[in-house]
Amino acid sequence: MAKETGRKLIAQHKKARHDYHILDTYECGLVLTGTEVKSLRQGRASLVDGFGQIDGGEAWLHNVHIPEYSQGTWTNHSARRKRKLLMHRAEIDKLVGKMQESGLTLVPLALYFKDGRAKVEIALARGKKEYDKRHTLREQQDRREADRAVSAARRRQRGR
Repeated sequence: MAKETGRKLIAQHKKARHDYHILDTYECGLVLTGTEVKSLRQGRASLVDGFGQIDGGEAWLHNVHIPEYSQGTWTNHSARRKRKLLMHRAEIDKLVGKMQESGLTLVPLALYFKDGRAKVEIALARGKKEYDKRHTLREQQDRREADRAVSAARRRQRGR
């Protein structure tokens, strides 16, 4: 069988960028069991309630839902178990320092296969207030309207 290459997206937490200010992102490996990998290869996972935590010098991913593998037997995994993140010691130490500083959290943004290995993109993030969310939406809306106006002006100019 040929070796897998490239990046294949499994799950994405789209609302995370709406709910949090993303300060820094990290790509981490995951420690998974065989049935978890098979379930991920079917493209089934949810990052919605997930969060990261540093415990005893190790990084852990909590509440990420990987459903049980349909053809699994008694060896099946539990769907929301905590999973170890594979990170370099320097990255973990840097995260510990930043997380102790103030109200920061680790949020999973995407779960994917990269060259056949399961990876998760986690972000160091600060929660947004409601008015921040409205402000961000307003900026996006203004940007879209400006782009539409520019493209309409270009179309009119070409039509002459």
